[in-house]
Amino acid sequence: MIKKLIKFLWSLRKQFVKYFVVGISGLVLDLATFGLFTDVFGIIPWIAVVINQAIVLAYNFTLNKYWSFKSDKKARTQMIRFLVLAGFNYLFSVATMYVFNEQIGFDKYLVRISTIAVMVSWNFFLYKYWVYKE
Repeated sequence: MIKKLIKFLWSLRKQFVKYFVVGISGLVLDLATFGLFTDVFGIIPWIAVVINQAIVLAYNFTLNKYWSFKSDKKARTQMIRFLVLAGFNYLFSVATMYVFNEQIGFDKYLVRISTIAVMVSWNFFLYKYWVYKE
């Protein structure tokens, strides 16, 4: 059972690396826009997350569809599924920022990076087997 799991995970390595590259570059874009909105424009952190997610979502959908998962299926169904998942991730991001930064006082960047790390763990498999499924 463990051997099968390892073999299965190993077979996904190239696709995961592409997903990871998109994710890292998305993280850079996310943090850059988040910093721009909060530090330059003075927007409160949880509202900055509301704004920057629209930018990051468009970026991630496009690169994952055409590069990471090489999907040639119609974008409509995939976009709907992506937006459902993104909606959940969005609510999770905003709520997490509100609770951990606004209410508890944790550093906004620590909260943002932690939130993204948690979402990455479930997004790869949901993208592969639900959003962009072959």
